[in-house]
Amino acid sequence: MDANECSNSENSTNSTTPKTVSSTSTISTKVAQKLNNSSSSSSSSSSSSSSISSSSSSSSSSSSSSSSSSSSSSKRFSKAYRHPILDQKISAKRILQEVRSLNKCKKKGIQVPSLYLVDIGNNRIYMEFIKGETVKHFLYKNQESKDHQTQIESIMKELGKQIGIIHEMNVIHGDLTTSNMLLRESTCELVFIDFGLSYTSNSVEDKAVDLYVLERAFISTHPNSEQLFQTILSTYELTSPNSKIVIQKLNQVRLRGRKKTCFG
Repeated sequence: MDANECSNSENSTNSTTPKTVSSTSTISTKVAQKLNNSSSSSSSSSSSSSSISSSSSSSSSSSSSSSSSSSSSSKRFSKAYRHPILDQKISAKRILQEVRSLNKCKKKGIQVPSLYLVDIGNNRIYMEFIKGETVKHFLYKNQESKDHQTQIESIMKELGKQIGIIHEMNVIHGDLTTSNMLLRESTCELVFIDFGLSYTSNSVEDKAVDLYVLERAFISTHPNSEQLFQTILSTYELTSPNSKIVIQKLNQVRLRGRKKTCFG
Protein backbone atom coordinates (compact mmCIF):
# COMPACT_ATOMS: atom_id res chain seq x y z
CA MET A 1 0.00 0.00 0.00
CA ASP A 2 1.52 3.40 -1.01
CA ALA A 3 1.56 6.64 0.98
CA ASN A 4 -1.57 8.05 -0.73
CA GLU A 5 -3.61 4.96 0.11
CA CYS A 6 -2.44 5.13 3.74
CA SER A 7 -3.50 8.74 4.08
CA ASN A 8 -6.86 8.02 2.41
CA SER A 9 -7.53 5.12 4.76
CA GLU A 10 -6.62 7.33 7.72
CA ASN A 11 -9.00 10.06 6.60
CA SER A 12 -11.83 7.60 6.09
CA THR A 13 -11.26 6.15 9.56
CA ASN A 14 -11.35 9.61 11.15
CA SER A 15 -14.50 10.57 9.27
CA THR A 16 -16.39 7.43 10.25
CA THR A 17 -15.32 7.36 13.93
CA PRO A 18 -18.03 9.07 16.01
CA LYS A 19 -16.88 11.85 18.32
CA THR A 20 -17.80 11.33 21.94
CA VAL A 21 -19.55 14.24 23.55
CA SER A 22 -19.49 14.56 27.29
CA SER A 23 -23.03 14.30 28.54
CA THR A 24 -24.22 17.27 30.51
CA SER A 25 -25.93 16.49 33.75
CA THR A 26 -29.67 16.98 33.79
CA ILE A 27 -30.33 20.29 35.45
CA SER A 28 -33.57 21.01 37.18
CA THR A 29 -34.47 24.54 36.14
CA LYS A 30 -36.77 25.11 39.06
CA VAL A 31 -35.84 28.51 40.40
CA ALA A 32 -36.80 28.59 44.02
CA GLN A 33 -36.93 32.33 44.51
CA LYS A 34 -37.27 35.21 42.04
CA LEU A 35 -34.92 38.09 42.64
CA ASN A 36 -36.39 41.40 43.61
CA ASN A 37 -35.09 43.48 40.69
CA SER A 38 -33.91 43.04 37.13
CA SER A 39 -30.25 43.76 37.82
CA SER A 40 -29.93 41.05 40.43
CA SER A 41 -31.93 38.75 38.12
CA SER A 42 -29.39 39.16 35.34
CA SER A 43 -26.50 38.51 37.70
CA SER A 44 -28.17 35.34 38.99
CA SER A 45 -28.74 34.00 35.48
CA SER A 46 -25.14 34.66 34.51
CA SER A 47 -23.85 32.96 37.65
CA SER A 48 -26.18 30.01 37.04
CA SER A 49 -25.08 29.60 33.43
CA SER A 50 -21.42 29.76 34.36
CA SER A 51 -22.00 27.17 37.05
CA ILE A 52 -23.83 24.86 34.62
CA SER A 53 -21.13 25.12 31.99
CA SER A 54 -18.53 24.02 34.49
CA SER A 55 -20.56 21.15 35.97
CA SER A 56 -18.44 18.55 34.16
CA SER A 57 -15.69 19.17 36.68
CA SER A 58 -16.99 19.38 40.23
CA SER A 59 -13.74 20.72 41.61
CA SER A 60 -13.53 23.60 39.15
CA SER A 61 -17.23 24.32 39.66
CA SER A 62 -16.79 24.54 43.40
CA SER A 63 -13.79 26.84 43.18
CA SER A 64 -15.39 29.17 40.64
CA SER A 65 -18.62 29.45 42.62
CA SER A 66 -16.91 30.04 45.94
CA SER A 67 -14.67 32.73 44.50
CA SER A 68 -17.67 34.54 42.98
CA SER A 69 -18.85 37.51 44.99
CA SER A 70 -22.53 36.94 44.10
CA SER A 71 -23.16 33.19 44.25
CA SER A 72 -22.00 30.00 45.90
CA SER A 73 -23.03 26.35 45.77
CA SER A 74 -23.93 23.80 48.42
CA LYS A 75 -23.48 20.13 47.53
CA ARG A 76 -24.55 16.93 49.27
CA PHE A 77 -21.90 14.27 48.81
CA SER A 78 -22.94 10.69 48.18
CA LYS A 79 -22.55 8.11 50.95
CA ALA A 80 -20.57 5.09 49.77
CA TYR A 81 -22.16 2.79 52.37
CA ARG A 82 -25.66 3.37 50.94
CA HIS A 83 -27.14 1.82 47.82
CA PRO A 84 -26.78 4.41 44.99
CA ILE A 85 -30.53 4.54 44.26
CA LEU A 86 -31.42 4.92 47.94
CA ASP A 87 -28.68 7.51 48.40
CA GLN A 88 -29.99 9.56 45.47
CA LYS A 89 -33.55 9.48 46.82
CA ILE A 90 -32.48 10.54 50.32
CA SER A 91 -30.24 13.32 48.99
CA ALA A 92 -32.99 14.62 46.69
CA LYS A 93 -35.49 14.62 49.55
CA ARG A 94 -33.15 16.54 51.85
CA ILE A 95 -32.25 19.07 49.17
CA LEU A 96 -35.94 19.77 48.53
CA GLN A 97 -36.56 20.13 52.25
CA GLU A 98 -33.69 22.60 52.54
CA VAL A 99 -35.13 24.61 49.63
CA ARG A 100 -38.61 24.63 51.22
CA SER A 101 -37.20 25.83 54.55
CA LEU A 102 -35.21 28.62 52.88
CA ASN A 103 -38.27 29.72 50.89
CA LYS A 104 -40.51 29.80 53.97
CA CYS A 105 -37.97 31.88 55.86
CA LYS A 106 -37.50 34.25 52.93
CA LYS A 107 -41.24 34.88 52.65
CA LYS A 108 -41.43 35.71 56.38
CA GLY A 109 -38.59 38.22 56.14
CA ILE A 110 -35.91 36.06 57.75
CA GLN A 111 -32.49 36.85 56.31
CA VAL A 112 -31.31 33.73 54.43
CA PRO A 113 -29.32 33.30 51.18
CA SER A 114 -31.35 33.84 48.00
CA LEU A 115 -31.76 30.70 45.89
CA TYR A 116 -30.71 30.77 42.24
CA LEU A 117 -30.87 27.17 41.00
CA VAL A 118 -31.61 23.67 42.29
CA ASP A 119 -29.68 20.84 40.62
CA ILE A 120 -31.23 17.60 41.88
CA GLY A 121 -29.17 15.44 39.51
CA ASN A 122 -25.87 16.62 41.00
CA ASN A 123 -27.19 17.13 44.57
CA ARG A 124 -26.31 20.80 44.42
CA ILE A 125 -27.98 24.10 45.31
CA TYR A 126 -26.76 27.38 43.83
CA MET A 127 -27.43 30.31 46.12
CA GLU A 128 -26.36 33.80 47.08
CA PHE A 129 -22.86 34.21 48.47
CA ILE A 130 -23.06 36.08 51.79
CA LYS A 131 -20.01 38.24 52.43
CA GLY A 132 -19.44 38.63 56.15
CA GLU A 133 -18.26 36.87 59.29
CA THR A 134 -19.89 34.26 61.48
CA VAL A 135 -21.39 35.18 64.84
CA LYS A 136 -18.93 32.68 66.31
CA HIS A 137 -15.94 34.63 64.97
CA PHE A 138 -17.48 37.96 65.98
CA LEU A 139 -17.95 36.77 69.58
CA TYR A 140 -14.42 35.36 69.68
CA LYS A 141 -13.08 38.82 68.87
CA ASN A 142 -15.43 41.03 70.84
CA GLN A 143 -17.10 39.13 73.69
CA GLU A 144 -14.71 40.55 76.29
CA SER A 145 -14.64 44.04 74.77
CA LYS A 146 -16.65 46.65 76.68
CA ASP A 147 -17.00 48.73 73.51
CA HIS A 148 -19.01 45.97 71.78
CA GLN A 149 -21.37 44.92 74.59
CA THR A 150 -24.29 46.96 73.23
CA GLN A 151 -23.84 45.48 69.74
CA ILE A 152 -23.54 41.94 71.12
CA GLU A 153 -26.74 42.36 73.14
CA SER A 154 -28.52 43.65 70.03
CA ILE A 155 -27.35 40.60 68.04
CA MET A 156 -28.55 38.21 70.77
CA LYS A 157 -31.97 39.89 70.85
CA GLU A 158 -32.23 39.64 67.08
CA LEU A 159 -31.25 35.96 67.31
CA GLY A 160 -34.06 35.24 69.76
CA LYS A 161 -36.57 37.14 67.64
CA GLN A 162 -35.63 35.41 64.39
CA ILE A 163 -35.59 31.92 65.92
CA GLY A 164 -39.02 32.61 67.41
CA ILE A 165 -40.38 33.50 63.95
CA ILE A 166 -38.75 30.43 62.39
CA HIS A 167 -40.33 28.15 65.02
CA GLU A 168 -43.73 29.82 64.57
CA MET A 169 -43.56 28.66 60.93
CA ASN A 170 -42.93 25.13 62.27
CA VAL A 171 -39.46 25.09 60.69
CA ILE A 172 -36.79 23.31 62.71
CA HIS A 173 -33.29 24.39 61.71
CA GLY A 174 -31.64 21.25 63.08
CA ASP A 175 -28.17 22.76 63.47
CA LEU A 176 -28.47 26.07 65.32
CA THR A 177 -24.91 27.09 66.13
CA THR A 178 -23.06 30.41 65.97
CA SER A 179 -21.13 28.99 62.99
CA ASN A 180 -24.38 28.87 60.99
CA MET A 181 -25.21 32.54 61.53
CA LEU A 182 -23.53 35.29 59.56
CA LEU A 183 -23.30 39.04 59.99
CA ARG A 184 -23.63 40.56 56.54
CA GLU A 185 -20.62 42.79 55.89
CA SER A 186 -22.50 45.65 54.24
CA THR A 187 -25.40 45.99 56.71
CA CYS A 188 -24.46 43.84 59.76
CA GLU A 189 -27.78 42.03 59.31
CA LEU A 190 -28.08 38.59 60.88
CA VAL A 191 -28.26 35.85 58.21
CA PHE A 192 -29.12 32.19 58.90
CA ILE A 193 -27.34 29.61 56.75
CA ASP A 194 -26.99 25.81 56.38
CA PHE A 195 -30.55 24.46 56.49
CA GLY A 196 -29.30 21.03 55.36
CA LEU A 197 -30.70 19.33 58.48
CA SER A 198 -33.90 21.36 58.62
CA TYR A 199 -37.39 19.89 58.57
CA THR A 200 -41.00 20.87 59.23
CA SER A 201 -42.56 20.01 62.58
CA ASN A 202 -45.06 21.53 65.00
CA SER A 203 -43.73 19.41 67.87
CA VAL A 204 -42.85 21.36 71.02
CA GLU A 205 -40.16 18.75 71.71
CA ASP A 206 -38.45 19.41 68.36
CA LYS A 207 -38.41 23.16 68.95
CA ALA A 208 -37.03 22.68 72.45
CA VAL A 209 -34.27 20.41 71.14
CA ASP A 210 -33.45 23.04 68.50
CA LEU A 211 -32.90 25.58 71.30
CA TYR A 212 -30.95 23.03 73.34
CA VAL A 213 -28.54 22.49 70.43
CA LEU A 214 -27.92 26.25 70.36
CA GLU A 215 -27.42 26.38 74.12
CA ARG A 216 -24.86 23.55 73.99
CA ALA A 217 -23.09 25.37 71.15
CA PHE A 218 -22.78 28.49 73.33
CA ILE A 219 -21.55 26.51 76.33
CA SER A 220 -18.94 24.55 74.39
CA THR A 221 -17.73 27.38 72.14
CA HIS A 222 -18.16 30.62 74.08
CA PRO A 223 -17.09 30.63 77.76
CA ASN A 224 -19.13 32.75 80.18
CA SER A 225 -21.95 33.09 77.67
CA GLU A 226 -24.84 32.10 79.96
CA GLN A 227 -26.19 35.65 79.99
CA LEU A 228 -26.02 35.83 76.20
CA PHE A 229 -28.20 32.75 75.81
CA GLN A 230 -30.59 34.05 78.45
CA THR A 231 -31.01 37.22 76.35
CA ILE A 232 -31.88 35.01 73.36
CA LEU A 233 -34.50 33.11 75.38
CA SER A 234 -36.04 36.31 76.77
CA THR A 235 -36.55 37.75 73.27
CA TYR A 236 -37.73 34.35 71.97
CA GLU A 237 -40.38 34.33 74.69
CA LEU A 238 -41.64 37.77 73.60
CA THR A 239 -41.74 36.80 69.90
CA SER A 240 -43.33 33.36 69.91
CA PRO A 241 -46.87 32.89 71.35
CA ASN A 242 -46.10 29.26 72.24
CA SER A 243 -42.71 30.08 73.74
CA LYS A 244 -43.63 29.29 77.36
CA ILE A 245 -44.50 25.68 76.49
CA VAL A 246 -41.31 25.36 74.44
CA ILE A 247 -39.13 26.73 77.26
CA GLN A 248 -40.79 24.38 79.77
CA LYS A 249 -39.95 21.51 77.44
CA LEU A 250 -36.41 22.89 77.09
CA ASN A 251 -35.95 22.53 80.85
CA GLN A 252 -36.95 18.86 80.58
CA VAL A 253 -34.55 18.35 77.68
CA ARG A 254 -31.78 19.92 79.76
CA LEU A 255 -32.39 17.40 82.54
CA ARG A 256 -32.19 14.52 80.10
CA GLY A 257 -28.99 15.98 78.68
CA ARG A 258 -27.39 16.28 82.11
CA LYS A 259 -28.22 12.66 82.93
CA LYS A 260 -26.70 11.54 79.65
CA THR A 261 -23.55 13.60 80.33
CA CYS A 262 -23.20 12.16 83.85
CA PHE A 263 -23.95 8.51 83.22
CA GLY A 264 -23.24 8.07 79.48
